[in-house]
Amino acid sequence: MQIINPILKGFNPDPCICRKGEDYYIATSTFEWFPGVSIYHSKDLKNWQLVSRPLNTLSLLDMRGNPDSGGIWAPGLSYADGKFWLIYTDVKNVQGPWKDGNNYLVTANEVDGEWSEPIYLNSSGFDPSLFHDKDGKKYLVNMWRDPRFYAHHFGGIVCQEYCTKEEKLIGEPKLIFKGTEYGLTEAPHIYKVGDYYYLLTAEGGTSYGHVATLARSKSIEGPYELHPTNPLLTSRHDSKNPLQKAGHASIIHTHTDEWFLVHLMGRPIVGDGNSYKVEGRNKEIAETEKELLNRGYCPLGRESSIQKLEWEDGWPYIVSKDRQSPSLLVQAPNMPEHPFEPNYKTLDHFDDTELNIHFQTLRIPFTDEIGSLTARPDFLRLYGKESYLSKHTQSLVARRWESLNFEAATSIDFRPKNIQQGAGLINYYNTTNFSALIVTYNPEKGRVLDLLIAENAKYTQPLQGKEIPLQDDIEHVHLKVVVTEEKYSYYYSLDEEEWNYVYDLDTYKLSDDYVAGGGFFTGAFVGMHCQDTTNRNLHADFDYFKYEEKRYE
Repeated sequence: MQIINPILKGFNPDPCICRKGEDYYIATSTFEWFPGVSIYHSKDLKNWQLVSRPLNTLSLLDMRGNPDSGGIWAPGLSYADGKFWLIYTDVKNVQGPWKDGNNYLVTANEVDGEWSEPIYLNSSGFDPSLFHDKDGKKYLVNMWRDPRFYAHHFGGIVCQEYCTKEEKLIGEPKLIFKGTEYGLTEAPHIYKVGDYYYLLTAEGGTSYGHVATLARSKSIEGPYELHPTNPLLTSRHDSKNPLQKAGHASIIHTHTDEWFLVHLMGRPIVGDGNSYKVEGRNKEIAETEKELLNRGYCPLGRESSIQKLEWEDGWPYIVSKDRQSPSLLVQAPNMPEHPFEPNYKTLDHFDDTELNIHFQTLRIPFTDEIGSLTARPDFLRLYGKESYLSKHTQSLVARRWESLNFEAATSIDFRPKNIQQGAGLINYYNTTNFSALIVTYNPEKGRVLDLLIAENAKYTQPLQGKEIPLQDDIEHVHLKVVVTEEKYSYYYSLDEEEWNYVYDLDTYKLSDDYVAGGGFFTGAFVGMHCQDTTNRNLHADFDYFKYEEKRYE
C-alpha cells in the first residue's frame, strides 16, 4: 500500500503528529479562522478525517482584532498520562520586532471532547511544544524572540520545565540551540530515543527555502550536534519536486515499530523560472531569492505530507532518492488500511442544528449574533455585519479550497435597500485579497448583482455601470464559482439550470506568495458572506452550499 501526498489537502500547515495506542492524530494551524486548531484522525497514516476543532469558545480563543495571519500558529499536540495536551500560540501582532504571541496549554481526555480552560505559559516566542520526558518531567520548548531593533529577531530555541502540580513554568528558560546557517530557527520538537534527545526544528523561512533541521544531545539542555547531512528534509535544492516548501515537521514512532515524519509543503501552479510573475511581495525580495521565487504560487496554501524514516548510526533519514527530498508516493506502514466515510456533504442544505465541521468563521464563533440554522429551517441565515475589511465582526462562513479543480455554489435570498448592504459568494485569502459576487443595491437599478475584487488592497468593481439587475419577484439567486487550475470564474443563474458567465480571475492572487509585504500564511477559502454597515443587521438566507471537486478536460 502506498500513500499519496499530500495527506491533508488545502490550507493545513505546521502538522504536529501524536499517537494514542493505535490511533494517530495531527494538529494543524488555523491562524485567524475560528474555531482554532484542526485535529485529524487516522488509523493507517494514509486516510485522515477532520474530527475536532478544540478552541471553540471565546474563553479558549478570542481573536477579535487579530491581524491577517495572526491567531493560531503551530499548535503542539501530544498524548501522555492518559490525556491529550495541546499547546498553542495566539499571535496578536505580525509586524515589527514583537509578535505579542501568547502561549497557552489546554488538556482533554478525548480530542473531540471538552477541553480545559487555558493555562497561560509565556509570550517569549511562538511555536511552543511540550516534551514529556521518561522520568515524568515536562519541558516547554519554543523559538525565542529577540525584540532588539538591531538584532535578528529569531534568537534560537529555549527550554523551560513545566510543573503539572503548580500548572506553570518553573525555573529559568535556557537557550539550548541557536540554529544553523539557514536561520529563522523555529518550530521545535524534542524526542527521546535511546540515550539521546533529538531536537527537530524548522529553518530557512516557511517558503521555498524551507528546511527541517535535526540535532541531538545526551542532555536536554545541550550542546546539540547536527545531523550528518543536515538538513533532514528540504526541497529547496529541487525546483522540479512536486512538494515544494518542505519543512516544519514532526516525528512519530508507530505501534508497528516504524518511523514517519509529517511536514508542511506547497504545490505551486506557476513556476519553472519562465512564466513566473514578479508581483506583490515577491517584487521586494526577488533580487535575493529569484531562483526560489520562480517556483510559483500556492493558492491551496501550505498543506501536509508524510515521509517514511529509516535509522542509520543513530540518525533518522528520509526514505527517498537522496535521503533528503520529500516524495509524492510513500510506502505505507504495516497496518490494515482504514478509510473513513466523508464527514461533509457535497451538497449541504443546512438541515443540521450545527454547522458542518469543515466550515469556519473569521476570528469569532458562529453565534446567534452573526447567523442561525433554525431561524428559517433548512437555510443558513447570516446577519449583515461589518465589511470585508473588518478584523472584528464579519458575518462569513467558509471552507478551504482543497483542490484547484472544483465547483462551489450557493443560492441566496437577500433584499437589500441600501448600497451598504450586500451578501453572496466569496473567495477569500485575507482582508486585502478576495473577490465576492454579491447581491446588493444600486440607487439607479435597485437590487443588482455586482462583483467586488481586492488585490493587495487595490479594491475594484469591474461591473461598474454593467451591474446585473434582479427583478423584485426573483426570490433565489444562484451563484457559482468554477476553479480550473490557474483561473476561477464566476457565474449566476435564476433557475439553477441556465448559468450565465460573469468574470474570470487568477487563482495565484489568492496565495501567500502574492500577498504584498510578506508574512502571510493561510490559503484560499470559499464561502458565504453578509454585510450591513447600516446597523440594521439585514439578513441573507442561503438555501444550500455545494462544494464538489471536478476533473476538467
